Amino acid sequence: MLCIALLTAAGLLFPAAAAPQGQSTSGPVTNTLTQMDETQADNQIAEAYLRQTLGDPREEAAYQAFRKTAPQDPDKKIKLGNAFLAKYPSDRYSESVYEELTEAYYDKKDLASFYTFSDKGLALFPDDVNMLTLSGWVIPRAFTPTDPDGDKKLDKAESQSRHALDVLGKMQKPSTFTDEQFAQFKTSETAVAHSGIGMVHFRREEYDVSAKELQTAVAGEAKPDQTDLFVLGADYENLGQHKEAADAFNRCAQITGTMQDRCKQLAGTAQEEASGAK
Repeated sequence: MLCIALLTAAGLLFPAAAAPQGQSTSGPVTNTLTQMDETQADNQIAEAYLRQTLGDPREEAAYQAFRKTAPQDPDKKIKLGNAFLAKYPSDRYSESVYEELTEAYYDKKDLASFYTFSDKGLALFPDDVNMLTLSGWVIPRAFTPTDPDGDKKLDKAESQSRHALDVLGKMQKPSTFTDEQFAQFKTSETAVAHSGIGMVHFRREEYDVSAKELQTAVAGEAKPDQTDLFVLGADYENLGQHKEAADAFNRCAQITGTMQDRCKQLAGTAQEEASGAK
């Protein structure tokens, strides 16, 4: 049985680099969530705000400086973001600033600050899909079985991910999105939400539910998250579905990353088990 302890010991559930949806520093970049602020659709929204030229010009300049800071410089991003919120705590740009700050803290692996700003942002903007999906994705991956509040945190992560799915289902297309951009946004965020739910149920050892959710998360992804595929394979192994496990591990083994060799090994083992079961 592929248990949680095995995955944790292998260092596989919390990536070495900030990488929801498959991104790694050495592998293919498929992170649809932390890159969301760099997509054409999101940039169009930001530019539309900036073109409004409403309010204090210094506010516009502060937001633009924050916005244009590269994600590769999270320390500067965090400094400018905190300064902006201190000066303009209820500004029309605050939601966007909270979104990017939570991502910057995640990139730095500062989980305490990530949770603090995620909670603050969601208290103000409870329907923010980006913050909901990111928090629901991170919590079960950073989970430790010895955490006395672990069960509450998993419940919180599942609630956030499911709320994100509800919001996405009711969301109307913004005028700044094309139909294609809106469809892409909903598809990518839906995948992240299902990934978070799948990991929550894996942590609870509810492998059948986890497999269903993770299968949904990776189904439409050309370059799926490697951890999702690894855990999906572990789900199927724990359910005695060795052929399905081999398929998931084989897909995982096609992705360059820290799990590639382990996935190749497990794919071979699962295939042997599948053959022996015939």
